[in-house]
Amino acid sequence: MKKLVSLLLVGVCALSLAACGGKEDDTLTMATNAEFPPYEYYENDEIVGIDVEIATAIAEELGMKLEVEDMAFDSVIPAVSSGKADIGVAGMTVDPDRLESVNFSDTYADASQVIIVKEDSAIAGPADLEGKSIGVQLGTTGDTYSSENVKDAKVEQYSKGFEAVQALTQGKIDAVVIDSHTAKEFVKEAEGLKILDEPLTEEEYAIAIAKDNKELMEKINDALAKLEESGKLNEIMLKYIPAE
Repeated sequence: MKKLVSLLLVGVCALSLAACGGKEDDTLTMATNAEFPPYEYYENDEIVGIDVEIATAIAEELGMKLEVEDMAFDSVIPAVSSGKADIGVAGMTVDPDRLESVNFSDTYADASQVIIVKEDSAIAGPADLEGKSIGVQLGTTGDTYSSENVKDAKVEQYSKGFEAVQALTQGKIDAVVIDSHTAKEFVKEAEGLKILDEPLTEEEYAIAIAKDNKELMEKINDALAKLEESGKLNEIMLKYIPAE
């Protein structure tokens, strides 16, 4: 009798994962780090931004419901590769190191890394970063670039981008290297800072997907193509980053 009951419970679980504490098939789980405006950030108690709206539109195309999980930036890739999350959408650049752990969708946004300094700083361009203390968000492209390409730099890693900017305003570091659009958001909120004209890198953002989930990769690329063709992708970008 106990064996029969167990088999019945297994059947119920298979039919309804939600009832047994598993993940619902119609939920698309997005891992992100909501400290990266305008791509993802908190507005009151809700995570909003470019990436959230794009992921929501993709979920709708797939007939699914989006669930957003906020975590440290350097936890996003492990969450996707382990299956804790379906996708990682966090203003994430495609690079060789990340490709060892996950696959990436087609790109959906262009970006660049820029330098933030105090208005009276002697740092005028990338060459002047040599030997300076540079604040970065841990695990980001700015972190990798500064650590690998700036000679004799003292790279200070912070868990959140705004913490690096705060350290700059307090005189604890000489500069911050971060995404250009995020830099604009931070500089708007902080007095006495400026963004240097010359970018450090040009890059593209894409969605991280587990290597063994080829089916989801194809579906997301199809959804992105439809969103681009319909103009929805551009509409979302312009909502947060007005054309100059």
